[in-house]
Amino acid sequence: MVQLESLIVSYIKGVMFMTYALMIILAYLIGSIPSGLIIGKLFYGVDIRQHGSGNLGGTNTFRTLGIKAGIAVTAADILKGTLAALLPKLFGLDESIHPLLIGLIAVVGHMFPIFAGFRGGKAVATSAGVLLAYVPLLFVFLIIVFFISLKISKYVSLSSIIAGIFAIIYSIIRTFITGDWPLLVVVFALASFVIYRHRANLSRIKNKTEPKVKWL
Repeated sequence: MVQLESLIVSYIKGVMFMTYALMIILAYLIGSIPSGLIIGKLFYGVDIRQHGSGNLGGTNTFRTLGIKAGIAVTAADILKGTLAALLPKLFGLDESIHPLLIGLIAVVGHMFPIFAGFRGGKAVATSAGVLLAYVPLLFVFLIIVFFISLKISKYVSLSSIIAGIFAIIYSIIRTFITGDWPLLVVVFALASFVIYRHRANLSRIKNKTEPKVKWL
């Protein structure tokens, strides 16, 4: 009887482990979907990696293919993060694994996509999508902060960084009020990704060689 119970417990643990592993792999693969590459090649016959900054994100798509394509890629990248962060709930495991941790895996996939030679985007839209799934109000605030900054500075990169810093400040305040430490840790990681991957943009802003948006 004891051996049977031990086998059952081992089986359950094995199934749980496999489920967690599957969820992590799915999150990475979802994040790895190269929206910019797919939309560029499918609808425009253009590989955006060969144009502009060579980046697969929404900003380079805006510059290379225009507003419609840029909006489509940005929306798709946001949804990648949202879908990944919802996987624990879809698997019925949202009580045992934090959705932000799974969302973080998708962001890594977005930055280093297996489907595009591990050369991906700069983590902004997919990170926002992760937050949309977990803290919709913060997502709305970040959109507002981003566009206010963009209106003033005309720099997408700088506006992305400012939004990331705002996200950290919001998360610190929320953590002190609610004790939501996972949010603070993951937001700090996401903001760090965004800032680090925009370091070249900051240098160009300093040298006044960073392109400005002309449509806002």
